[in-house]
Amino acid sequence: MRQASQFAARLSRDAGGNILPIAAIGLLVGALIIGSAVDMGRSYLAKEQLQSACDAGVLAGRRAVTNNGFDAASVTAAKAFFNTNYNDNAQTTRLTKFEPVSPDDGNTVTATASTVLDTLLMRVFLRDSFNITVSCASSMGVGNADVMMVLDTTGSMANALSGSTRIAALRTAMKNFYTTMSNATASSNARIRYGFVPFSSTVNVGRLLMDVDTRYIVDTRAYQSRIFEPDEASDDAGSWNLFSSTSYSSDTCGGNVPATTTSDSGSGSSKRQNRVEYSCRKYGTKYYVYSRDVVRPYKMRYRQVTWPTSVFKTFASTGTPTGTNGANQNSTWAGCIEERTTVADSNFSYSSTTGITPKAALDVNLDAAPDVANDDTKWAPMWPQLTYRRWNSRGSYTTSEPMYDGELGGTYCPVAARLLGEMTKTKYDEYVDSLNPSGGTYLDVGMIWGGRLASPQGMWRGLVTDDPSNGGEVARHLIFMTDGEMEPNAYIPQAWGMEYWDRRVTTDMSKDAARHTSRFLATCEAIKDKGIRVWVVAFTSDLSDDLKSCASDNSSYLATSATDLNTAFQEIAKQVGELRVVQ
Repeated sequence: MRQASQFAARLSRDAGGNILPIAAIGLLVGALIIGSAVDMGRSYLAKEQLQSACDAGVLAGRRAVTNNGFDAASVTAAKAFFNTNYNDNAQTTRLTKFEPVSPDDGNTVTATASTVLDTLLMRVFLRDSFNITVSCASSMGVGNADVMMVLDTTGSMANALSGSTRIAALRTAMKNFYTTMSNATASSNARIRYGFVPFSSTVNVGRLLMDVDTRYIVDTRAYQSRIFEPDEASDDAGSWNLFSSTSYSSDTCGGNVPATTTSDSGSGSSKRQNRVEYSCRKYGTKYYVYSRDVVRPYKMRYRQVTWPTSVFKTFASTGTPTGTNGANQNSTWAGCIEERTTVADSNFSYSSTTGITPKAALDVNLDAAPDVANDDTKWAPMWPQLTYRRWNSRGSYTTSEPMYDGELGGTYCPVAARLLGEMTKTKYDEYVDSLNPSGGTYLDVGMIWGGRLASPQGMWRGLVTDDPSNGGEVARHLIFMTDGEMEPNAYIPQAWGMEYWDRRVTTDMSKDAARHTSRFLATCEAIKDKGIRVWVVAFTSDLSDDLKSCASDNSSYLATSATDLNTAFQEIAKQVGELRVVQ
């Protein structure tokens, strides 16, 4: 060390011949600077690419999480995305590792990625490589969201499916949906609200309407029914007998004819109406009042009958003389409705400027409340206990009346709909478990009422537009699940009465399904125009062009199995929420 110092001192005193050593030192310093810049730049680029690949990997891993948690499939998906986004050859690195894990069984996916970058120039200065390490994490967060579930609970949902049933598969998928959403909001103040519209031949919204205004349900309604009444076609009339010996002229006799009197006798199948009829009859040149007895047997006659609904609509037990031989029978409203006035039109459409056309079809008007002075604008109770089909003597259904043969149309009423609201898992699961399959497939009535209950401009707008306490925006979603295409049944009580007899949707029964589909598609467009994202899941049936058209962009799914159905609901949950990198 002393010798080196002495050499440096002599060198400083000797000005001759110093250029070469100084140049050598300069070259070494320059090489160090340039080498450092090159290798450090390579290291920076490799780290950036490693971070991007790490982020992509954990995002993919989190998206792949199912109700099985962060399982082997999720790990495989995470590593596949990492490997797609990071290539050792392209980055001139080696020994790259990516280890994804989850500390909370899939809600958050974290990872550490590491690699080794060999230097090009700095190895001259004894720096052979850089060890590069990054960390990343992904989680799903959900902001405020309203989710209206419009669910097909028609009779086919009871069909067997892989050792279980379709309705059981739906219940499982719905419960898993809730769990996914709940996990995503566990550490936030986000508000998630759920609403439900189970549908089949109609919807069960009676209590919801009565809670708003009891006058929104009519107090009388004409039903395809039956009534035990005198049969005028079976009159057993006696002969005319002189009633009074007083004679009259042709002009004065009529004013002295007593009114017909009636009384009943017997009971059950032997019940009779006894009538005494009076008439002016000429005898010689004078007119006299004659009378005769007429006996009419009572028969059960199948025809349209107007019944009072003012008590029935209050959910009180209500008696009607519709039992055997006119016996009283009691029934209580389950809450299912018949729609308000419509028009038998084949083409329905929607425009953002004019709304749904035709305007007179109040059944597809999502927002207008009834005019309490106009029954056409109101809904009616569906009353299956007194709703009857009728047929003629040849055993064929007929619209003629009265007829003497018929049968009950059947009772098909889904579980009561539910307004938007926050729910505990227990309450949510209880509702899901109550879903019960029955009835025909009327996609339009389900979509109409899903739109009504979710509309920010509709009858429940105060609830729908209620601001969450966190002050954030609310994303609105409608999930429409069906296991079949439109399949109306004209011979059962449903939202438009008994279609074969009432003819509210069509006047001749031709293309009935097409007419309901036209209403359905117009309603879908009206809902989407309200800023509500419409998701459609076709379960064990074709994802038809109509269903695709109903859905918002990139929002339709085909599910052919219980697993597919669960996957579809999970995909929707992930998109209702938001996957994001959190580290």
